[in-house]
Amino acid sequence: MPELRPWRTARPRVARAVDAVRPRVSRFVRAAGPRVARLARATAPRLARITRPKTWQYTAGAATAGLALAAGVVTAAGPWDSTGQRTAERDRAVALGRPGGTDHGRGSGASGTSSGSPRPAPSAGAVLAGLDGTSAPGGIKAAPGDQDLADLLDPLLKDAPGLGGRRAAAVVDLTTGKRLYGLGSDAPLTPASTTKIATAVAALTALGPDHRLTTRTALEADTGEVVLVGGGDPTLTAREDARGLASLRTLAGKTAAALKKRGVREVTLSYDTTLYAGTEMHPIGVNENLARVTALMADEGRTDDSTSGPAPRVPDPAADAARTFAGLLKQHGVTASAPGPSKATGRADTLATVSSPPLSALVERMLTNSDNDLAEALARHTAVATGKPADFDGAGAAVTARLKQLGLPVGGARFHDGSGLDRTDLISPDLLTALLAEAADPARPQLRPVLTGLPVAHFTGTLAGRYTDGAAGLVRAKTGTLTGVNTLAGTVTTPDGRLLGFAFLANDTTDAWAAQSALDGAATTLASETP
Repeated sequence: MPELRPWRTARPRVARAVDAVRPRVSRFVRAAGPRVARLARATAPRLARITRPKTWQYTAGAATAGLALAAGVVTAAGPWDSTGQRTAERDRAVALGRPGGTDHGRGSGASGTSSGSPRPAPSAGAVLAGLDGTSAPGGIKAAPGDQDLADLLDPLLKDAPGLGGRRAAAVVDLTTGKRLYGLGSDAPLTPASTTKIATAVAALTALGPDHRLTTRTALEADTGEVVLVGGGDPTLTAREDARGLASLRTLAGKTAAALKKRGVREVTLSYDTTLYAGTEMHPIGVNENLARVTALMADEGRTDDSTSGPAPRVPDPAADAARTFAGLLKQHGVTASAPGPSKATGRADTLATVSSPPLSALVERMLTNSDNDLAEALARHTAVATGKPADFDGAGAAVTARLKQLGLPVGGARFHDGSGLDRTDLISPDLLTALLAEAADPARPQLRPVLTGLPVAHFTGTLAGRYTDGAAGLVRAKTGTLTGVNTLAGTVTTPDGRLLGFAFLANDTTDAWAAQSALDGAATTLASETP
């Protein structure tokens, strides 16, 4: 059984970070206290002692994990600062302490408010409870002794009819790294989109949080052909407002300027998608949840104005992006032929490049919005970085290999894609909670976006419409939903400041709403648990 890594070396740095925010956070927590107390009294019975120790011990760090979980809403800003907590996220969480009127990134002018005012929403005070500095060194509350969660969770998970014929669960304490609850926790089940947690950890360890995905244009000197080379960036956008993403319009402008310097105003245009290998079609076939998996696309091949969620997709994203690029070149005075597929040679001169936001921000976007296109891209980039074929099989093998290198319990795990849309994927609750604990380890600050990217209950992403009367702001979790599959894995801050990681998986469900409600109820119970 692995040793728990000490977090003493992180303690002085964390203490300074906590001291910097403690006055504002304390006011924030005092304001949220009554609501948290009411929730705790309503749903938290007394816990019994654990009767026997559990097996796998996870590496986790209380101090850095507490900071990572402290912010209430994930913003578009990044990356992480030297304290292990993104400054923009912390400041936004503190701002939410003001009572009411906060829209949590949903925009202004929402229904039910005066013109120009955001819709009031509950503030996420309790997620900052771990920073009030009233107990353990560094401002992080020490976890109490082992508590037996079976009396709380068994009726909600083991006995709940809405969770179908197969269910499994695990809960770990991220302060001590100990597993507190297990229900078939080593049983691999279909994980659906919680697979993206594994994809995120694998990509961040293989590439690093500062890695960017680059799209470029190249000029073949001997033929005069211009090649648009796909860099596997599904967030590349052709919209006028790029909003910080790599812009196809910018690439066209820079390319045209470079060509004009060479006296070139008419070109043969080709496009290169050879960064990836194998079939582009996911096993689910044509589906609004995912475009064809190709190294070149703009706006994820969406045919509407959406930026997340299901949407109609173009049949050939690479060709569509190249045609759009040709039109943009024309706006800059360069005429291009109808584009066709090709491959840039090693002799080609790069004309221009555009790059994505850093991988840390891409991981957060993938997790918050459950972005399938981005998940498949990051799995393939993990394969490229580790010398595996950049196809579905190679990406799955690369993810497995990265997790195994980290010493995580990958037995029985199967990764046939990066998004979790493949029903043959298999992950155990033990592995999911181990991934979360790894992301909380102060020795692995590059993995912190795995925690901050998790949707926040009733605030962001796929949890924005859930937890309306329960653990709003207390739960951060990745959702997973397929027909007959409902999963939830993430982190929760309890009223006494404990930091827990959990994974709940249900297969063979027949009522998606009932299953979702059961999983949310279990997470809410964790958020309300007191010693």
